[in-house]
Amino acid sequence: MENLENFWAIYSNLVLTLGTNSLLALSIYLTLSCGMLTLANAAFMSIGAYTGAILTLDHDVPFGLAIAAAMALPALVAFIMGRPLLRLSGVYLAMATLAFGEVVRIVMLNAEPLTGGALGLNGIPQLTQPWHIVLALVLVLLLLWRFRRSRIGRAFDAIREDETAASLMGIDINAHKTLAFVLGAAIAGLAGVLNAHLTFFIGPNEFGFDRGVEILTMAIFGGINGLTGPVLGAVVLTLLPEVLRVFQDFRLVANGLILVLVVLFLPKGLWDPARMRGWFRAKGGKT
Repeated sequence: MENLENFWAIYSNLVLTLGTNSLLALSIYLTLSCGMLTLANAAFMSIGAYTGAILTLDHDVPFGLAIAAAMALPALVAFIMGRPLLRLSGVYLAMATLAFGEVVRIVMLNAEPLTGGALGLNGIPQLTQPWHIVLALVLVLLLLWRFRRSRIGRAFDAIREDETAASLMGIDINAHKTLAFVLGAAIAGLAGVLNAHLTFFIGPNEFGFDRGVEILTMAIFGGINGLTGPVLGAVVLTLLPEVLRVFQDFRLVANGLILVLVVLFLPKGLWDPARMRGWFRAKGGKT
């Protein structure tokens, strides 16, 4: 029992970060499952983080209401921005959402009276408990699981495969893309507010281009053929820097090398149900 307490005292933040990163990977999984390559999730995370932190730090708002606001505001921004942005596709959509993320970061940087500017917000109350993150992750997974098996999930798959064919089938392309974008923003905002009340401090540089690429990498690395993939990718890429500490100065090189090998030899990510079924059939045939 004492060993467990010592482990939790040392690694509790890392363990809880696995949960928030899993939420972020699932947030971009939604847009990827609808065929959209977006890089705005770091911006939505920052909106949720700052919204929740300002409400609890400056206005003593109950944590539950702060979480609701931190999900609602990114969702509202995504709904407003989604109409013009989602008319784009491919690399143009990625560039537009990347620019949007940079605009949000600059706004946070310059709104010093509200956000603390470059110094960020310090002294955020540590209100995030382990059960908050576990409950949030379970609820999001249940919601997305239901989505995958509903008409909406099938519409997402159809849009990802061929927008023209999906449109001819009577699927409202813009409505479904907007729904994926808005829900992804709300989940990213949820991850942001939970993370802000876990780490005591947030600053604008935490939510820049690097963070956006990291979120995308977690989903692609794990695989987007199911809900297991993004969570697995988030867990592996969160733990990888800790595991590679023994390499010291070569840690980043080893990290990059592992990512390159996965992209080359596992192009559909770590979690590929089709590949696994083939592997199990091959094993069964041998026995």
